[in-house]
Amino acid sequence: MVFRSKSAKKRVKTSKQRQARNLAAKKEIKKAFKAAERAIASKSGEAGNLVRKAISVIDKAVQRGIIHKNKAARRKSRLILKYNKIK
Repeated sequence: MVFRSKSAKKRVKTSKQRQARNLAAKKEIKKAFKAAERAIASKSGEAGNLVRKAISVIDKAVQRGIIHKNKAARRKSRLILKYNKIK
């Protein structure tokens, strides 16, 4: 790649780092969410803990600005509704 300035070169570098960090955080959200859903589907005793962990991971992602707060609220709401159905 040919860059016009040093700042452009730095921008590319930092944006790749941010992209990698955000992607890792999104994967962590998906992993926690799916683990909680699987536990709910199997009516496991561990479901409550996994739901709490998923909510915690989602809240941390919102604090870091990785996902929008409304998306997080929707995800948490759906997860809690599913969990409450098996209780």
